[in-house]
Amino acid sequence: MERSSVHRRRWQILAVLCLSLVLIGLDNLILNLALPKIQTSLGSTGTELQWIVDSYTLAFGGLLLLCGTLADRFGRKRLLLVGLLLFMGFSVGAAFADNSTTLVVLRAAMGVGAAMIMPATLSIIKDVFPPEEQAKAIGIWAGTAALGVPLGPVVGGLMLEHFWWGSVFLINVPVVIVALAAALWLIPESRNEEHPGLDLFGALLSVLGLVALVYGLVEASRNGWSDPVIIGSLAAGALLLVAFVLWERRAPHPMLQPELFRDARFSGAAAVITAISFGMYGMLFVLTQYLQFVLSYEPLGAGLRLLPIATIIVAAPLSPKLVERIGLRWAVAAGLVLVTASLALTAGAGVESEGRILASLALFGLGMGLGMPASADAMLSAAPSGQAGAGSAVTDAAMQVGGALGIAVVGSVLTTSYRDALPGLDGLPGPAADAAGDSIGAATAVASSIGGEQGRVLLDTAREAFAGGLGDAMLGGAAVTAAGVLVALVVLPGRRARAAAAAQATAAATAGEEDSAKTKAASL
Repeated sequence: MERSSVHRRRWQILAVLCLSLVLIGLDNLILNLALPKIQTSLGSTGTELQWIVDSYTLAFGGLLLLCGTLADRFGRKRLLLVGLLLFMGFSVGAAFADNSTTLVVLRAAMGVGAAMIMPATLSIIKDVFPPEEQAKAIGIWAGTAALGVPLGPVVGGLMLEHFWWGSVFLINVPVVIVALAAALWLIPESRNEEHPGLDLFGALLSVLGLVALVYGLVEASRNGWSDPVIIGSLAAGALLLVAFVLWERRAPHPMLQPELFRDARFSGAAAVITAISFGMYGMLFVLTQYLQFVLSYEPLGAGLRLLPIATIIVAAPLSPKLVERIGLRWAVAAGLVLVTASLALTAGAGVESEGRILASLALFGLGMGLGMPASADAMLSAAPSGQAGAGSAVTDAAMQVGGALGIAVVGSVLTTSYRDALPGLDGLPGPAADAAGDSIGAATAVASSIGGEQGRVLLDTAREAFAGGLGDAMLGGAAVTAAGVLVALVVLPGRRARAAAAAQATAAATAGEEDSAKTKAASL
């Protein structure tokens, strides 16, 4: 396909990439809404629920760097198509899982497919869009990716109202079929023809380190932070990730050039994206349970009440304009301030705080819409074109790792605070007391089976304890995003530095063109 033809069809190509991205966003929140029904049908514990979510995000985030490198080496379109096929196949398997362990494994396998899809979308944008249009395209990419946030609860709620919980995974099948057909027709193949090789050992270190770290964070809520296994897992995760960084500095073919992380735009934006994703995934993990178990909404009602976060669709296209007006540093910091305010507002929710929750979701959507596209564009602009897949993968990895850690940490704080806030359950049989102390979902089931005054008192007590745990968890999330504000203000470049970097890049490109012209003339 001629390059000019690619550019003429770039907006249709962007539509296909956005459809693929909607698929991933749709799947995340649909699953969150289905968690209560999964818990009831499969008898999942609170920790198993976290792993049903985290197994996907962990595989997704852990494999993104490798998949981005594979895309640069073997073809970005090819990885996108393979990822879509895997995602569809394992979605069908997850729909019919008959126990929590099987569902965790299949969700991890879906994460492998998603890890192939997501970096390909950003790297293809860099390939088919000229530099002056990339910020606009990424703003649309980010806004459309977030479209899965409001669509997921509504579509998932409708499915859960009429079908069994596994039906939420079957929604992926028709979406993948449409995306596959359009991608085959529209998207050109691209790769780095001079790719030096694959860093498999570095990929192994990063995956093992992330698995050990998140395992320790998730299981800490169940076994306690002083448990030797938890301490060992957290320590092993930290050491493996340090080893990964050291290896990348001396690897003959690193997954990404280490020098890139010295670029303030790249490293600072990666930290910001991680902080925003930490807050978003953590908040949604908590609120889907709050709306159903504390406010007693059915899945569809809960999904409709998550719609205010759709303000991200309004804010994301405005992000490039704000960056042009006040600079990357202040635009991203403003977005993070809104996100932090949203989490702090959520922390004050009680057992009857629906209005507060709706307002906080709208505020979060605005903040995320301002901060996320600007940060993603900064990272993509900093990455060399030959490593577009790997650079895109770091952007996506920051999102997914932040999300996995957000669910792990916020979920752990919530579970620990909830359990500590419950008064003595001596009046209940041993198994029932243990279940009620594990999660609010289990407490609701126990209260329903007991009935009468004792059941009502247990339910009211569990709701109060959950609201208290929600406050602690959201304050923790707000602390992380507040740290992100400081990172944005200290690390990200201001308007003058950004302009100087752009001028330097333009000068380098011009010099390269002149050298190429001289070489060509000499050869003649």
